Amino acid sequence: MTTPAATSLADAIWPAHDKTLIRNIVLAVAATVLLAVSAKIKVPFWPVPMTMQLFVVLAIGLAFGCKLAVGTLLLYMAEGAVGLPVFAGTPEKGIGLAYMMGPTGGYILGFLFAAGATGWLAEKGWDRSVVKGFVACLIGIALIYLPGLLWLGSIVGWDKPVLAWGFTPFILGDLVKASLAALAIPAGWSLLGKNV
Repeated sequence: MTTPAATSLADAIWPAHDKTLIRNIVLAVAATVLLAVSAKIKVPFWPVPMTMQLFVVLAIGLAFGCKLAVGTLLLYMAEGAVGLPVFAGTPEKGIGLAYMMGPTGGYILGFLFAAGATGWLAEKGWDRSVVKGFVACLIGIALIYLPGLLWLGSIVGWDKPVLAWGFTPFILGDLVKASLAALAIPAGWSLLGKNV
């Protein structure tokens, strides 16, 4: 009897057998810790410093597949909603639901959409190619910015420079992070070998 091919890098590294629930909980919790740490690290970049949060969101999607990635981001959002300081700028800029309803709330919701979409595309094999992985990450970025900018505009008002505040300073760094995710996950597959 042959073993079915892994549909995600996480499946290839840690196959889901009879202990699927425990495995998924461990992976999701570990990924939310990584997300929280990535939100706190500021990397010098032009025109604004960047966190590595978007890289981790995209990598979770590409590495976990759709269901586990969505579950992981829902857990991350729940951690933030109950007041854990897991988001960028917390606790200094507030915590919990009050923070999530602020100007960056739409981007946090977009993380969920991005992880789901990149995870779904990864299950179709897009995570094994740098080019397809990068396109999946671009789709993920669009799914972050769309609700992010819509929410930001509704909070601060559309008469304000919404794109100048919520898009222009960040897009170059986000393209770099998408490139890194698109390189890292296929590299992981290559390390495991082509027959996985």
